[in-house]
Amino acid sequence: MDEGPGFPIFLPKGMVLKNLLLDYWRKVHEREGYMEISSPVMLRRELWEVSGHWEYYREIMYTTEIDDMDFAIKPMNCPGGMLVYKMQPHSYKELPIRMGELGIVHRHEKSGTLHGLMRVRCFTQDDAHIFMMREQVTEEIKGVVRLIDEVYRKFGFEYHVELSTRPEKSIGNDEDWNEATTALKLALDEMKLPYVINEGDGAFYGPKIDFHLKDSLGRTWQCGTIQLDFQLPQRFHVDYIGSDGEKHQPIMIHRVVFGSIERFIGILIEHYAGKFPVWLAPVQVKVLPVSSNFLNYAILVADKLKSVGVRCELDTRDEKLGYKIREARLDKVPYTVVVGKKEQDDNTISVRGREDGDLGSMSVEEFIRRIANESYVCTSC
Repeated sequence: MDEGPGFPIFLPKGMVLKNLLLDYWRKVHEREGYMEISSPVMLRRELWEVSGHWEYYREIMYTTEIDDMDFAIKPMNCPGGMLVYKMQPHSYKELPIRMGELGIVHRHEKSGTLHGLMRVRCFTQDDAHIFMMREQVTEEIKGVVRLIDEVYRKFGFEYHVELSTRPEKSIGNDEDWNEATTALKLALDEMKLPYVINEGDGAFYGPKIDFHLKDSLGRTWQCGTIQLDFQLPQRFHVDYIGSDGEKHQPIMIHRVVFGSIERFIGILIEHYAGKFPVWLAPVQVKVLPVSSNFLNYAILVADKLKSVGVRCELDTRDEKLGYKIREARLDKVPYTVVVGKKEQDDNTISVRGREDGDLGSMSVEEFIRRIANESYVCTSC
């Protein structure tokens, strides 16, 4: 888009898909004890200096001036998570504290690197930050690995894992880095999860585990990540009261599952070749009246489906039925419902499945029961 290179626009069906992914994310994270927060898109320069982003990310940060003070639009969500943690004192009894954020971030990527939804300048990142005691680190890492594995398996993705170590430009001492790297290795080894070492590709504040998805073309995309951080808790002077009544510094995990929601959607589109599973399909059913004589009955059927949450479209065009069926098939809609005189007289519908072909006649209620088993798979997570 010439008016905003790298700033994607979502049309209505794209928004349905995006919101379905966000709803699924919220369900599995609520189940795992994450609290959802929201932090400002723009914060003062001093915050980014404390976090280290001003030094290490300055060239990709968008900045402005307000009331004679420098501000930056956030390239990532972690400093906001630190601010939320600091808003009240914490006890060891509360830890681990898991905070999730579906935050919009901006990064000034070079124009030559922009690539559809795969690399953009504005995207939603499904960040989460876990504050914990040292003795909780291994189990928390394993819990995140299990969550990421569950999500990727749900979509049918293959992936491989890399452990990225300290980069040349980094903060912190060798002792912290060695302890953090050892903790990540320990968690992966205990889970018997194969991985390769990616030397020098960690975050500037800590080593990380990266999950690389394979798409339908065999390309790999880094999506999920687990970063173990001893540095930002020190820089922001965050603490908790231990069982001894003294202040202690928590350890912090930064992690994402989808990574960039926009990139994940791009991968999904190619992965499914547009044939989304029923629960993810922006349009689950197309209702096709044989002619305008049966439009009122078609409207009644579509309204019944919509009333129970089925995402359906009614094709009211004055076109031949065969043409409308072919077009629905090209749109890869999971189900096509045809209604004519027989269906109207019998109070039934004629159903055709994208995968199974002609499914015959059935009542609307019977069809609703069938599609419900596929439409709301995510609620069982």
